[in-house]
Amino acid sequence: MLFSSLVFLYGFLPAFLLLYYLGPKAWRNTTALLGSLLFYAWGEPAFALLLLGSGTADYALSLAMAKLPAGATKRRRGLLTLALAYNLGALAYCKYSNFFVDQFNVLLGWLGTGALPWTKVLLPIGISFFTFQKITYLVDVFRGKAQPTRSLRDYLLYISLFPHLVAGPIIRFHDLADQITGRAHTLDRFLSGLWRFALGLGRKVLLANPIGQVADQIFAVDPGRLDTPHAWLGIFCYTLQIYCDFAAYSDMAVGLARLFGFEFCENFKHPYSSRSITEFWRRWHCSLSTFMRDYLYIPLGGNRVGPARQVFNLWFVFLVSGFWHGASWTFVAWGAYHGFFISLEKVIGHERIRRIPALLAWPVTFLLAMLGWVFFRADTIALATQYLARLFVALPVPSLDLAVPHRTWAVLALAAVTAFLPESWWDRLGWTSQHPATQAQFFGRLAVGTVLFLLACAALANQSYNPFIYFRF
Repeated sequence: MLFSSLVFLYGFLPAFLLLYYLGPKAWRNTTALLGSLLFYAWGEPAFALLLLGSGTADYALSLAMAKLPAGATKRRRGLLTLALAYNLGALAYCKYSNFFVDQFNVLLGWLGTGALPWTKVLLPIGISFFTFQKITYLVDVFRGKAQPTRSLRDYLLYISLFPHLVAGPIIRFHDLADQITGRAHTLDRFLSGLWRFALGLGRKVLLANPIGQVADQIFAVDPGRLDTPHAWLGIFCYTLQIYCDFAAYSDMAVGLARLFGFEFCENFKHPYSSRSITEFWRRWHCSLSTFMRDYLYIPLGGNRVGPARQVFNLWFVFLVSGFWHGASWTFVAWGAYHGFFISLEKVIGHERIRRIPALLAWPVTFLLAMLGWVFFRADTIALATQYLARLFVALPVPSLDLAVPHRTWAVLALAAVTAFLPESWWDRLGWTSQHPATQAQFFGRLAVGTVLFLLACAALANQSYNPFIYFRF
């Protein structure tokens, strides 16, 4: 089920909120859990059983870890290893088995033997996100940063809460534990949630979807037939599309969580305003970046090791991050690409990079991020390299017959404004704060939010099924 669907907007969400608020307060966690499981099971009920089964095992092992004395390090580490093994094993099987079998069959083809028979494994939606959340819970309990939940229901609610279930943000257990056991339900927070949800809905339906149509048309063309202007238009559209699409989901997740008393971390902080690739990753998909830092980079040694090992750690983290996004060599290349520039900036020194004038640092950083999206969007490494060549080598090719409607250019300009304006500008308008500071801001939010919601609903009536990009991961 999509947040940006009429079924969700006019069916699931109103019914869920009525049951949540009209029922006894003591039942609210149970209502949230059952609603979240229904939301997840809407497309494929079997995946909900996987979530419930693995979650129950996590809960049992976390209790066993917590009961062991602090000195029983080996036994506690053994339980943690078991829990991580089956969680990461399930992720690897569901997400990567098709990829590795395909690569093995390619090798068999080179050797002149028959292909291995294989039935494609379906990817449970959101497994990359809820697996990482389960890891934070297990590791935090092992480290003593958190105590196991008081009930299985509360743990299952943590991993299955539908606003963040399928595409994040990746919420740490210790950040949500107190909210599960006790949270404030206020009209102010509820209205703030409606505002944030309306912003995300508008960004997804009115900006990301139409821009994505242009990007899809251009990337569907054989790079051999693509001229340079259209190649730049295609990757610029995709650069704005993926930001508007994923940031929209995060806006909607934060807004929906506020509707029933939860507060999530911010996942995007105007990343295209960054002045370095390092800063870009502090602003883009923040919950993934901090997860990789705290649960992979620091355990590898982080900054406590020598310069050469630091560079290796950074490369390794970004290779893992790239492969986490998808089972394809293009995602590995995308991770290696960012790992190279992150490592390079580490060697140069962040203080020196900060001295570079903003008028130079910002466009260079944006250009590097945009070029990296070619690997992310292309189906193969060969297509990615051919597309990159078209960006810089203007070969004589037939003119591409692609008419971009005037309305799309206006949408593209509006998307660029939302992506490039500094955070301070939005702060002055009061759009990024949780609560309106003045009466004018309150009525302004009410008017803008209502218009965005109505326009988005009208657009949805004419649009085909268009899931969020990160549903693939």
